[in-house]
Amino acid sequence: MTSMTIRVDEQLKQSFDILCDEFGLSNSAALNLFMKAVVRERKIPFEIKAESESDIRKQGWDAFLRMRESAQNAGIGDMTLEEINEEIAAVRDGK
Repeated sequence: MTSMTIRVDEQLKQSFDILCDEFGLSNSAALNLFMKAVVRERKIPFEIKAESESDIRKQGWDAFLRMRESAQNAGIGDMTLEEINEEIAAVRDGK
């Protein structure tokens, strides 16, 4: 056997320790289970993904379309930019 030292956020460790305790495992046993699964499966047992720039743009466009539809449904879809800015200013001024 050998030891391994890792650095983790204190709150994350506390939450992990509590959850491991609920499972009836030490944090060392839980990490050993994780490492054995990685070695056995030869992969991380969950997806690690960075979104592509096109995915981010599509999400932004989809959000814009949802907001536009919501504005149309609320009867405010035909506001001019000046009217929109006036609404924003009024909210910021607490009116």
